[in-house]
Amino acid sequence: MEKPTLSLIVPIYNGETYLETCLNSILGQTFRDFEALLVNDGSTDGTSEICHRYARSDSRLQVIDKPNGGVSQTRNYAMDRARGTYLQFMDADDWLAPNAMEVLCHAATSTGCDLVISHFYRVAGERLSPQGHIKKARVLTRQEFAEHMMKAPANFYYGVLWNKLYRRSIVEANRLRCPESVDWCEDFLFNCEYIQYARLIAAVPEPIYYYRNREDSLVNSQLSLPNIIESKKNTFRYYKDLYQKLDLYENQKAGIYRYFLSAATDGTVGPLAPRLTEEALPQPPKDLKAP
Repeated sequence: MEKPTLSLIVPIYNGETYLETCLNSILGQTFRDFEALLVNDGSTDGTSEICHRYARSDSRLQVIDKPNGGVSQTRNYAMDRARGTYLQFMDADDWLAPNAMEVLCHAATSTGCDLVISHFYRVAGERLSPQGHIKKARVLTRQEFAEHMMKAPANFYYGVLWNKLYRRSIVEANRLRCPESVDWCEDFLFNCEYIQYARLIAAVPEPIYYYRNREDSLVNSQLSLPNIIESKKNTFRYYKDLYQKLDLYENQKAGIYRYFLSAATDGTVGPLAPRLTEEALPQPPKDLKAP
């Protein structure tokens, strides 16, 4: 079987409430050359039945049923089986703009970049707001990208997996995986390691992912201040190591240690904007140029 350009990894645990919205957005992509690995992590609801029903209608959807092992173990399980040139990640309670894959793959192939990062929509009920940090379409070195990240290290824009595209050959060559021993910021740790190997990074200001902000999420419901502080101490080792390997640590030490003062945020400031119409969704960027 011919290898797809993109492998989309979707870990799912008891996701039946929002899963059909997620899967419909995958099947509605304007970009067609992908495989979607739907990894059912030991769900006890109707997740498996929904996934298999959708997979019967489109061979690009592959369902993997496995015992419960947590989100990091589930993502790693899927990475071991992915075949695409690029990796994209998605949470089962979110959804993609119709051109999400097209935007990310266009940025990667037109610039030769190893990482693409995009803006996203924060969804709260019936209202949403576009979020991001690097405001203009541009190509950056990993050092330049790390200097931007230093300004808002705990922002979801930099920390999460789902607004990015990764080159799978880099992941495999360096055996990069999500750490399974932590239950918070595991995606941030993965990103800190991946950036060390990314030659060029493309910033795309178009929001192409709908992140559903839920009050029952781990960050909103389970983490106390002492737990966050302890987690920050553990994750700072990865963060510091990144800047040391990029030869930025000694000159930027004060800014790097501001990481401890930053709070995990999806970037929202002020009231949410009204829901956008489908006509307002972004198109593939035309102005990214490799140096």
